[in-house]
Amino acid sequence: MADKAKIRSLVLHIATPFVVAAISSGVMMIAMIKPADKLKVYRNLAFMDDLKTDPGDIRTGLKIRDNKIVDDYNGTVSDTGELIRPKYGELYAMIKSSSLSLDVPVYWGSDVALFERGACQSTGSVLVGDNGNSVISAHEDTFFSELNKLKKGDEITVATNYGEFVYKVSETVSFKKSDNRYVVPTKDTRLTLYTCKKNVFGSADERIGVVCELTGKKFYTSAGEGK
Repeated sequence: MADKAKIRSLVLHIATPFVVAAISSGVMMIAMIKPADKLKVYRNLAFMDDLKTDPGDIRTGLKIRDNKIVDDYNGTVSDTGELIRPKYGELYAMIKSSSLSLDVPVYWGSDVALFERGACQSTGSVLVGDNGNSVISAHEDTFFSELNKLKKGDEITVATNYGEFVYKVSETVSFKKSDNRYVVPTKDTRLTLYTCKKNVFGSADERIGVVCELTGKKFYTSAGEGK
């Protein structure tokens, strides 16, 4: 009996480190689920940027440029003017809405680093103020955390260094990640803002947002001031 007890003790002594290691590995894997899901969310948010026309950061390296956006322009304005196309990674606009006390910087292009700093506009969409669909997204836990509170009729102002543009929410939308109907080019002039629907269990497959119609515009006659 004494020999059997010694054998059991020896087996237990040898097996214990392996059991502890297995439990520790399991805990680490669980802890890594949330960060991995968050990275997946960022990638999913940028799914509509597959058509981007700029080279991106894979080959050239992402260069972030935080321009100063004009917010106190008091010069002359016009209904028509020059659109200034930003480079990939540039801050080129600010979204404001008194309905939500919204004040969000907009970067040109979709990248994980840019989503940490503000909203991102697909380079496959048109510049704010141009004819077509301007598509902008942000993470639901940061810059667009209250996007779901916007309702039909709410006013949104987008300020750039070439002008200021006023939009009115015409429709609230909900769509699947794979559904491109709201992010593709359009014949009408619109602004589309969207984010992931909040999901406490990780990455969401559903998107929520607003489609807005252009109701006012004023181009600065001295475009580019404030850079």
